[in-house]
Amino acid sequence: MARFSFLPTLILASRALAATVTVNWDATWVNAAPDGFARPVIGINGAWPCPTLEANTGDTIVLTLNNLLGNETTGLHFHGIDQVQTTWMDGPSGVTQCPVPPGSSITYTFVANAPGTYWYHSHNMGQYPDGLRGPLIVHDPNDPYAGKYDEEIVLTVSDWYHDQSITLVQNMLESTNTQFLPPFPDGIIVNEGLGANITFANNKTYRFRVISFAAFASVMLHFDSHTMQVIMTDASYVQQSQAYQLRIAPAQRYDVLISGISRDHRNYPFLLSLDINRDFANDPPQAVVWPHNATGYLVMDPNGAFPQDTVNLWQPVNDVSFKPLDGVAAYGPVAQTITLNFDFCTDVNGLPRACFNGQTYIPQKVPTLYSVATTGENNTNPAVYGDVNPFILTTGSVVNVVVNNLDSAIHPFHMHGHQFQVLDRPGSNTGSWSGHNRTFPASPMRRDTISVNPNSYAVLRIQITNPGVFLFHCHIEWHVEMGLTATFIQSPEKLRNVSFPQDHIDNCIKQGIPYQGNAAGNTQNVLDTSDFVTVPPTTYTGALYSAATDAPVARAARLRPRRVRHHL
Repeated sequence: MARFSFLPTLILASRALAATVTVNWDATWVNAAPDGFARPVIGINGAWPCPTLEANTGDTIVLTLNNLLGNETTGLHFHGIDQVQTTWMDGPSGVTQCPVPPGSSITYTFVANAPGTYWYHSHNMGQYPDGLRGPLIVHDPNDPYAGKYDEEIVLTVSDWYHDQSITLVQNMLESTNTQFLPPFPDGIIVNEGLGANITFANNKTYRFRVISFAAFASVMLHFDSHTMQVIMTDASYVQQSQAYQLRIAPAQRYDVLISGISRDHRNYPFLLSLDINRDFANDPPQAVVWPHNATGYLVMDPNGAFPQDTVNLWQPVNDVSFKPLDGVAAYGPVAQTITLNFDFCTDVNGLPRACFNGQTYIPQKVPTLYSVATTGENNTNPAVYGDVNPFILTTGSVVNVVVNNLDSAIHPFHMHGHQFQVLDRPGSNTGSWSGHNRTFPASPMRRDTISVNPNSYAVLRIQITNPGVFLFHCHIEWHVEMGLTATFIQSPEKLRNVSFPQDHIDNCIKQGIPYQGNAAGNTQNVLDTSDFVTVPPTTYTGALYSAATDAPVARAARLRPRRVRHHL
C-alpha cells in the first residue's frame, strides 16, 4: 500500500500511543421487524441492528467485511472520517473501490484521526436504507467537555421503508415521475426499533450522541422540560450552546448534554418527528404535518406514567449560529470557487434525474480513484474521468464550494474527506449566490453535512491538504441514485502510480471491472473518450449480483414482507 511523505506529525505522534481495533464482519440477510412489519434487512454476523464500532483518537481500525449476501454486492463508507492519506479506504463503490461481490471480502484499514460521533454505512447502490449501517464512535482522551457529563448514550433515528431499496428506486426512476418524487417513508424508528427509555437521575448529566440514519426525511427533536446543550455538530466541537429544538438532516450528528436537576421527579418524554415537508418553515400551514412520530423517555420512575410530548410549533435552532470551540479563523485566501447549481432534470430517455450544472452523475467503467492513479500526467485533466462531475483541486489551495439550490425543498449536502467551514447559509428564497460576500463569520462553524434552504444557497470552504478522490453529494439517498453527486479530485499529481491493496483489486478482477486507464479503461490513449458511459442506464438493478441469484442466502431478499406483532 502506498504511503505519502507528508503525513502530519500530529498523526504520527498519536499512532505511537494508539491501539489497533480489529473486527471481522459477515454481511448477511436477516429478517427484522423494527416497526412491527417484517422484512429482509442486511445485518452483521447474522444479527441486526448492526454493531457499534468504537475506537479512540489515533487508533487504527482494521475492518474486514465478508460479503455473504449471495445476491448483492456491497461495501462500506465511514461517514465523516477524513481518510487522511487513505482515500482508497473511503468506500463508495465505483469511486474509490470496486463493489465487493458475494463470496468475497475487503479489508478497510484507516486511522481514526479525529474524535467525534460518526457512522458507517453501505455506499453501494442505495443499499444503506436496507439496514447496512451503524454507529462509529471515536472517543477523545482529551475531551474538552470531560467532567461535564456522567454517561454517554447513542441515540439513532431513521425513516423506515417496508419495501427494499431496489424496488423503491425502480419505481422512482420512471418517466411518469414528472414531479421527481422520492419514495416516502412508512414510518420512523429509534435505535433501529429498540426504542429509547433512558434511566435518568437527579444531578447527573448525560451526553447524547444523536445520529440520523435517514434516507430521506429530517428529524425534529425536543426534550420535555429539558434544554439541550449542544457541544458537537457532526464531529466538530462547538462552544456549548442551548437548543430547545433541533432539526437533524439525514447523516447529521449532534452531541448534546441533558442534565437532571433536583426538582426532576417523573418520566420525561422526548419527541422525534419526521419532517417530510419541502420547506417546513415556509410551507402553507396545512402542508406542515408530522405523520410519523416516536417518543423516548428519560425514566425516573419505571412504575410511573409515561406521558406524550406535544410540540405546537417547530422552530429549531439555526445550526450555522454555533461557534467552533477552537476558534479557527476562516481559511484564506481563496484560490478557487466551485459553483454547483442543483436542480432536477431528465436524461435523454426521459427518466427523472438530479443534476449539478445540468449534468447528472453517471458511473463509469473504472473507479475514479484508479483512473487518477493510472493516467499519468493527464490525471489533472477532468476529461479522463467521464460524466462524474469531476473537479480538480490543487494541493495547498483554499476552495469555496457554492451550492445554489434551485429546488423548492431543503436538501442536505455531504462532503467526503472534509469538515468544511460554513461561511453562509441564508434562509429560504434568498436566490443564488451573487458572488459578493455578505459578512462572513471570522470563525465559521464546521461540519460535514449541511442543509441548504430552498431557492437559496450555501458557501462552504475547505483546504486541500489531503490527496484523494472525495464525493460531494446530497445525502437524501434517493437523490444520490438520481445522480446528485460531484467528484472532487484533490492533489492528483500526488496520486500517480499509487498502489492499492491487493484484495481491493481482486474484487475488480472477479467482476471483470477494469481498474486502470481512463473512465473507459483505455490505457493506451487516456484522452480517447469514445467508450465512456454517457447515458444513464434505463433499468435499475441496484446492487443485485446476477451470478449469485441462485445462491441459498439470496432467498431472504425475495421474502415477502408480512405484518407481525412487535414488542420493544
